[in-house]
Amino acid sequence: MPGRPGHAEPGAPATVVEFLVGVTGDPDGIARRVAEGEVVLGDGTRVDTATAYVPGGVVYLYRDLVEEPEVPGELTVLLHDERTGLMAVDKPPFLATMPRGGHVAQTAVVRVRRELDLPDLVPVHRLDRLTSGVLLLTTRPDVRAAYQRLVQEGGLAKAYAALAPLPDGLDLPLLVRNRIVKERGSLQAQVVVGEPNAETLVELEDVVSPGVGRYRLTPRTGRTHQLRLHLAGLGIPIFGDPLYPVLREVAVDDWSTPLQLLAREVSFTDPVSGEPRRITSPRSLPIPPEGDAWPRQAVHHRGSRGGH
Repeated sequence: MPGRPGHAEPGAPATVVEFLVGVTGDPDGIARRVAEGEVVLGDGTRVDTATAYVPGGVVYLYRDLVEEPEVPGELTVLLHDERTGLMAVDKPPFLATMPRGGHVAQTAVVRVRRELDLPDLVPVHRLDRLTSGVLLLTTRPDVRAAYQRLVQEGGLAKAYAALAPLPDGLDLPLLVRNRIVKERGSLQAQVVVGEPNAETLVELEDVVSPGVGRYRLTPRTGRTHQLRLHLAGLGIPIFGDPLYPVLREVAVDDWSTPLQLLAREVSFTDPVSGEPRRITSPRSLPIPPEGDAWPRQAVHHRGSRGGH
């Protein structure tokens, strides 16, 4: 629940906790959430009992849900480098990156925080809820800005894989450039007239079955739903996409049709250690639906600490 403290007045709260208790009237609930690391400032900093109240600041308080379906799939830790505070996980589809809307406990950030006791964990970037693959996070507040600045300045190279229909009359590889806008409250993003703000290199890697191609997608920007919208715009929408090109209703606990989009690889120069990093998802396409191929495990470790 986002809250924005107002201007300081005589008798204003001294701490964020005091402000939240005054707003909610639930001191026990606020104390529990703070202790569990689920109350954060606008920049992702964890709120504790001593965090000062700052007029005009932003605090996020994630509300309790009456019922939240358990998202199937294995969340694998690919990298946990305690020297730099960098973590990488392999996210399954249907699992949101961080709390938003009806997804709180069943998010990558909250699951890893709770399973590994990492209250300061925050994402470096985000993956769509339906997209699977490599997600970077930080475990320490002192290095958070360096990694987030890396993403903002375009230093994080990403490569995705997708399954979609074979192209009909398309000359690939192709660089798609256009302007994408997503209005607040709208489920779909739109391509509009104007200066391009989204670029994706689309390459056909191979034919996996009759009429089905595996594509390599290299985004040069990071607009919301960019890859999904770009392929749909080419007439080759990604299999399993409930938004593009046509919106279709899907129940919140329907795991039967995973989006066939995988964040396969990220590479960058680590801004803290200076070393090159290349982190790859062990997943492959097609991504299976719920079943024996998706064990219901919370967090599974793979590899050694500090690996790439």
